[in-house]
Amino acid sequence: MEDQFTILAIDDDPALLRSLQRILSAEPYRLITTTDPEQALSLLEQESVCLVLLDLKMPGRGGMAILRDITSLYLEMTVIMLTGHGGVKEAVEAIKIGAADFLEKPCPPDILYQRLATYHAIWQQKRSNRKKGEQLFSYAGLIGESPVMQTLKSLIVRVAASDATVLIQGESGTGKELVARAVHHHSVRMQKPFVPVDCAAITESMLESELFGHEKGAFTGADKLTVGLIRAAEGGTLFLDEIGELPLNMQAKFLRTLQEFEVRPVGSTKTYPVDIRVIAATNQNLAEEVARGAFRSDLYYRLSAISLELPSLHDRALDIALLARHFMKHFCPQQPVDISPDALELLECYSWPGNVRELENVIRRAIALKEGDRIGVSDLPATIVLEKRETAVFRPVDDSLVAYELLALKNALTKSESNRRETASLLGISEATLYRKLKQFNLS
Repeated sequence: MEDQFTILAIDDDPALLRSLQRILSAEPYRLITTTDPEQALSLLEQESVCLVLLDLKMPGRGGMAILRDITSLYLEMTVIMLTGHGGVKEAVEAIKIGAADFLEKPCPPDILYQRLATYHAIWQQKRSNRKKGEQLFSYAGLIGESPVMQTLKSLIVRVAASDATVLIQGESGTGKELVARAVHHHSVRMQKPFVPVDCAAITESMLESELFGHEKGAFTGADKLTVGLIRAAEGGTLFLDEIGELPLNMQAKFLRTLQEFEVRPVGSTKTYPVDIRVIAATNQNLAEEVARGAFRSDLYYRLSAISLELPSLHDRALDIALLARHFMKHFCPQQPVDISPDALELLECYSWPGNVRELENVIRRAIALKEGDRIGVSDLPATIVLEKRETAVFRPVDDSLVAYELLALKNALTKSESNRRETASLLGISEATLYRKLKQFNLS
């Protein structure tokens, strides 16, 4: 039975279980059913179950408690929660516990087939990968070996195995689209399209048509039919960048697409089924946007089923040298370029408010300005050099009072950029006394 995709359905409604038996009677599925949640754990011990369909609301010991048991005992078990209408928030909580996905009851057979086919393909891919001994993370575009990046890469592989919606959150310039592409690359949809949409770059008047498509003659200038970006991602991944910029009326329409997996173009009365995975990204705090009424709570719950938090470049300083050399090689593929130790130290000490994108632009600029085959301190922007100077702190050479006096002078001179009046003010002495001290320590 290990070569069969075995599904265990747990629901207190016998009629629903009989319906599932009829729907899933054909290959490649083998279905086991039970109305007793306690019996489910025994069945998991006895059978080689690949996926569990678990009802969220059951009398006695509910679906959430059974889910905790399953995910603690079977770490790689795929669990899809079945929930009645309006139970989306609870289903999202279930996903945070360890469920892979959720479906609202009653679920149309074609949607169920579509979702199970995806998880069946994931199961087949995992078996194939285990046989081949392939590496877990294999997306070269995401650069970084720091502990925080190693954790993120591991999460990406785990997230990719599910077909649930993913919300990527992080500051501007942290590489949210790269993470989305990495998730797509590791999923069973990797051979299908990856369609990015910048919600902030499309005007509100054009957004509906761009996303959902339109019929010929639907509005002035619509001289031909278009399928739209959602249907263009058929079989693959739709990446909605800056989802927080999506207008409220578009949020309502897109929520329906997520719920029903269908699209109705502008000017059409017909709906079209779609098979897509949605990944969204934002640099905003969507929970705060929901609180102030700028973002729909039901769409937020849908999108945040799985959430990935991206670290700022400041929080992964160990990756700066690796990233800098990657960009140097990218901008000068034919001619090797090096960077001086002093210049690299400045890069590693800088705060990087613009994150990886800012580092990329700094390296591009430095390569354009450099003389010879090495980037030096003079090739870097003044902001980077000045920040290092402002944060530089000298330390006493010994524990003598003279050493600490010299230390105070040096630090005050650094902070004031050698302005004598400001230096004297920082030290709480007169300019005449400062002049004598500078002469005593031979400081210009």
